[in-house]
Amino acid sequence: MLSQKAIESIKELTSKYPKIESALMPALMIAQKENNNYIDRALAAEVAKLVGVSEAHAYGVLTYYTMYNTKNIGKFHLQVDTNIPATLMGARKIVEAISEELNIDPGETTKDGMFTLNEVECLASCGTCPVIQVNDVYYENMTVEKTKELLASLKNGIMPEPKNTYYFGTECNVLLKNRNVENSTSIEVYKANGGYKTLEKALTMEPQAIINEVKASSIRGRGGAGFPAGVKWGFLPKGTDKPIYLICNADEGEPGTFKDRQIMEYDPHLLIEGMVISARAIGAKLGFIYIRGEFDWIADILDKAVAEAKADGKLVDFNIIVHRGAGAYVCGEETALIESIEGKRGEPRIKPPFPAVEGLYGCPTIVNNVETLASVPFIIEKGAEAFKAFGYENNTGFKLFGISGNVNKPGVYEYPMGVPFNKLIEAAGGVKGNLKAAIVGGLSVQILKANELADLNMDYDSCLKHGTGLGSGGIMIINDEFSIPELAYRTIKFYAHESCGRCAPCRHGSDSIKMLLEKIVVCGNGTMQDIDTIVKVCDSVKGVTICPTGEAFSVPIKAMVEKFRHEFEALIK
Repeated sequence: MLSQKAIESIKELTSKYPKIESALMPALMIAQKENNNYIDRALAAEVAKLVGVSEAHAYGVLTYYTMYNTKNIGKFHLQVDTNIPATLMGARKIVEAISEELNIDPGETTKDGMFTLNEVECLASCGTCPVIQVNDVYYENMTVEKTKELLASLKNGIMPEPKNTYYFGTECNVLLKNRNVENSTSIEVYKANGGYKTLEKALTMEPQAIINEVKASSIRGRGGAGFPAGVKWGFLPKGTDKPIYLICNADEGEPGTFKDRQIMEYDPHLLIEGMVISARAIGAKLGFIYIRGEFDWIADILDKAVAEAKADGKLVDFNIIVHRGAGAYVCGEETALIESIEGKRGEPRIKPPFPAVEGLYGCPTIVNNVETLASVPFIIEKGAEAFKAFGYENNTGFKLFGISGNVNKPGVYEYPMGVPFNKLIEAAGGVKGNLKAAIVGGLSVQILKANELADLNMDYDSCLKHGTGLGSGGIMIINDEFSIPELAYRTIKFYAHESCGRCAPCRHGSDSIKMLLEKIVVCGNGTMQDIDTIVKVCDSVKGVTICPTGEAFSVPIKAMVEKFRHEFEALIK
């Protein structure tokens, strides 16, 4: 039963949204946290009544997102990221160490109810793997020794303060310029370093002039699709009598991608200033930051920064709601994200209509990535030509690259668009061992062999020329100690788990490929025909699903099989 405090918190939530049902997901999380990190159908029904939805609707949402615990779990919920970057960086040893120390396997709880262990998908901690999420706290850069120390502390009921080390580097000094500044998240420090001066300039400009400058900069969306941001803004209907919404996509669920959290965690006011300027340009009065639920501490940072900006008068005729997700990769797709904000299961919509015409609550909506919006202040302050001075035609501006896997200094690096791949890897301390391959745009793009990387530049056109995509700029380095078939199997496990199930080709295709790769890699009873079937299934899935998830697994899996077929064939007995 909900406490009065929880009821009041949920009522306060509902008052923030244009439609109270949008408060469903954060309200369910409030209920879960109050109930020892567990929520059952009865508790969900109480929440449903408070936010004005049916019990069936609330239960459908509850069972869709992975962060809701519908089964009892231990006091300390240990979740170990075992996705591709984590696997490359030693996560398997961490899982084994916890299992041995606690005498439980993943998915089990200790007899005393103290610990539950789970393997989970990407936590956007790719540059600081291995990572253990304990309840809402990230413990990064873990080793077996550190893991044992953590468990010893937890057994005594003490959650130690995380001591995380991040590597980063910036040649452009724009998006990461405040990364080493003390108290960089406070509005006082941000303003002392020139923050919100560009907003003052923007307030003297006509909205169309802001749009024109952004369009002239040729900035392409930094979330992965690379669509020109200014062009997207231009799709909004003219003279509409409906409210216009601005959404910042901070879901960051693509494995290998961990750049946006650097902006939000260390320079939240840069994002807020970018949103306020963008809102003036498009005529939005309300904006949302849709942040993945695992980033609980970063959401708190953003909430505080929004409150500071509001109190300081910076949210000029505009407001921002920080909306926490609850674990669903597909919510990185803009229409699934919109469904999620509306308090629904995050399933993609059929397009058209596109969000710019009919998005959140059926109103015109612009969805931009964190990095895209955080780049807007520079464009308005310095001008489009200054932005274009970084990079070259059709590939303009500065860019954040997340480098993980088998490198000496995994982290986030800010370089001009078009920087040579080899220069980035040198900045990241070089490859550990012998370079075998790399995935350069997040897990959903084609893998490149070592010999294909020699003359690669990190921009849209060069990546396309090399048969891959820039995507989110998430670079995963693979050395010759790792088996590509094993990485392919781990890849499809992720996508099969994260498919929303709406499209049959995605749902059945991912499960079929997972089953075939399991035969080859795990069971050792695969056949040559199974390898051919994997390629055929990939071909049948590509381009026939409502959202890009089908292509996100079919394209990389096919490339892994075709480029490293000899490794798959070597597993056939």
